[in-house]
Amino acid sequence: MTVNATKISAGQALDMLKSGWQAQSRGEMTVSWMMHGKPGIGKTQIAEALARFIGGKLFDVRLTTIDPSDLRGLPYYDHDEKLTKWYRPEDLPRDEKPAVLFLDELSAAPEHIQPTVYGLLQERRVGPHVLPDNVMIVAAGNRVEDGAVAYEMGTAISDRLVHLNVEPDLEDWISNYAVIKGLHPAVPAFLKVRPDCFETTEQSMEQDHLIAATPRSWERVSAILKAISDPWMRRIAIAGTLGEHICAEFFVIADDIEATVAVTEMLRRPRKDRLALYPVSMHGLQAMIFGLTGVADKDNMQPVFEILTDTMELAALRPEEETYASLPLAELTTYGFETILSKLMDSGLGYEILENPVYKAYSQKRQELGLEIA
Repeated sequence: MTVNATKISAGQALDMLKSGWQAQSRGEMTVSWMMHGKPGIGKTQIAEALARFIGGKLFDVRLTTIDPSDLRGLPYYDHDEKLTKWYRPEDLPRDEKPAVLFLDELSAAPEHIQPTVYGLLQERRVGPHVLPDNVMIVAAGNRVEDGAVAYEMGTAISDRLVHLNVEPDLEDWISNYAVIKGLHPAVPAFLKVRPDCFETTEQSMEQDHLIAATPRSWERVSAILKAISDPWMRRIAIAGTLGEHICAEFFVIADDIEATVAVTEMLRRPRKDRLALYPVSMHGLQAMIFGLTGVADKDNMQPVFEILTDTMELAALRPEEETYASLPLAELTTYGFETILSKLMDSGLGYEILENPVYKAYSQKRQELGLEIA
């Protein structure tokens, strides 16, 4: 059964859930939400980010691994009242602190658990256990067509939910996840060149291949690059994460990036001594941008801005390197400033950025070129 809801990115899904929380906290709307999407696109990370946003705890309940009694709790006999009562399970929030109750793998939940979930989604209760008002319910699951363990969702459950149809989006993932998490710069640099390798679940299913590239697997690639130094061991691990074909293509660029990108050394040297360290390929320069983004902070803002500004002038600064003349250096510099400024602004450095002399000079030049309104 098709999820006939608007397709949105992970970042848009998080924004929607944040708006839902704000409406719920004002007492205007309390509903249960459901994120549908392929395996590995970041549904769990969205729930984690939502919990951080509301300043609360994430209660992660995997519906494929529990029985109804795990949600209803343990029965005991009250001798005074001569009644059977139920101890509240630890997986259900029980105080007035903000919390996200994350019901993962809802679309794969066995039939015997579903009636227990009905009450949670609609009445916000299981038996005698009522959820506090400051709890937001978010469910997630794969779709039948995604090749994962999933069942057709019946109307008894679907009618209790606001459905979010989450699709992988590369630019959203790079800006709102890869950069923030500080993934190895080779990963976003490669994907900027080969966006078709970002999510390959459908192609892998068509080719009857077990392994597919997903946002989750690219995060593992970053961890492998940072943790394993032996080149052969790296290739084995990454081939086991992405598949042999994408792995081979990735290392054509990753090896070049590692050989040419030296962000730490560039930041350490005086401005006039950095020119020889700039990569000469597009993917190398993109990796440099992501490397700078990962380390940019208040203390190194000046050299970071200098490196970005000089990137735009590389064709003139290094005329002997003919490659620069054919590269979109102005666009790359603009992208670099946008990405790094977003990170620094989120750190509360707006005033320091506006007062930085290198950034002022860059902004003035863009105004002179008609690229920025004063």
